[in-house]
Amino acid sequence: MSNRYAIILAAGQGTRMKSKLYKVLHPVCGKPMVQHVVDQVSQLKINKIVTIIGHGAEKVKAQLGESVEYALQEEQLGTAHAVMQAKEILKDRDGVTIVVCGDTPLIKSETMEALFNHHEKMSASATILTVLTKDPEGYGRVIRNSEGLVERIVEQKDATIEEQKINEINTGTYCFDNKSLFAALNEVSNENAQSEYYLPDVIEILRQQGKVVTAFQTEDYEETLGVNDRIALAEAERIMKERINKSHMKNGVTIIDPANTYIGADVKIASDTVIYPGTIISGHTEIGQDCEVGPNSELKDCIIKDRTVVRQSVVHESTIASEVKIGPFSHIRPQTIVHDHVKVGNFVELKKSSIGSGSKISHLSYIGDAEVGDNVNIGCGSITVNYDGKNKYLTKIEDEVFIGCNTNLVAPVTIGKGAYVAAGSTITKDVPSEALSIARAHQVNKDHYVQKLNAKK
Repeated sequence: MSNRYAIILAAGQGTRMKSKLYKVLHPVCGKPMVQHVVDQVSQLKINKIVTIIGHGAEKVKAQLGESVEYALQEEQLGTAHAVMQAKEILKDRDGVTIVVCGDTPLIKSETMEALFNHHEKMSASATILTVLTKDPEGYGRVIRNSEGLVERIVEQKDATIEEQKINEINTGTYCFDNKSLFAALNEVSNENAQSEYYLPDVIEILRQQGKVVTAFQTEDYEETLGVNDRIALAEAERIMKERINKSHMKNGVTIIDPANTYIGADVKIASDTVIYPGTIISGHTEIGQDCEVGPNSELKDCIIKDRTVVRQSVVHESTIASEVKIGPFSHIRPQTIVHDHVKVGNFVELKKSSIGSGSKISHLSYIGDAEVGDNVNIGCGSITVNYDGKNKYLTKIEDEVFIGCNTNLVAPVTIGKGAYVAAGSTITKDVPSEALSIARAHQVNKDHYVQKLNAKK
């Protein structure tokens, strides 16, 4: 196998998107389009990946990081001009280069591998990835000779009536002999209506030189979809969502209503977990076996371990252990760790806290910046008062503590092991282990007060 290189075209602004966000950074199933492309290319045995950047260069680099090398296209003068920007990195290298657009998020590594293999098998100088479509309107038609090799690509406006009937189209993805590519790029002209340098012109140049130009036809038209506007973006989202959901179901996950379940491309879900309708799972979330998520739950960048239930709740950037019950209507905010056998009930909010094994926070409570031990019971309406308007402070609740309803724990404060805090208390000082703390005004009953009040009226 020869050396392999990849050029990803990601310099265009995408004016038809009508957006401040550069086109290739628009997300599909929670991941920018260009990241989808890079991730698929990275699954191949590629020696170098060069991404051509232009509009939004710094933001594209921030997204892709050091996973690729970069070449800057300062002026957008066409696809051939874009590829030429990789010249200093690739021009003298032996091998095969794939050119793929950063706005084709649905293309698969398997298809690109098949394109490489076909190119090498045919000893071609160029290979075009093509597909058959029932509606080729607007696409470049691939004209083959009697031997099945490519003679030329004819754009819609230049095609004869007979050529317009051809339904094999150019997808805009190519493989080239690397040195032949950069040699031919020097001959590409911009004598056209747009005064731009077009990559398909390389095909004609190579043919005129008597070199082999072939085509590899993929079976999946949807995979070749390029995203140029919001309509195509929504279509790509639909296709990707369906692909992701089917993949999880094939791996043993039950998705009750796939049409109304949204799972990100990097999510991992183990077998026998059930996902209910209206659920959104995104980022690098990992869910264990035998879990139940939803309906109408949102999970992002979480770890959810085995046999945990998340009902109608939001969980972000947190770790939830095994056999935990969350919800309905709980909000687990970032940097929270919930250990085994915990119950987090309705209208409970947790933030940057650790909740020990077997503890219960059943309803209507806020626990923030707290370390909660094992087998703690936190009563309804209790809160950790963690913020003084400038700084946030830690609350420590040790094992087997009982916190009565409607309690305020004013941090920094520690409740010792086995202590009881009476309902309605506002705790401002540490509570010793196994002590009962009562911090509320004494009850005063005034007999016949209502009668006296009514008499005054």
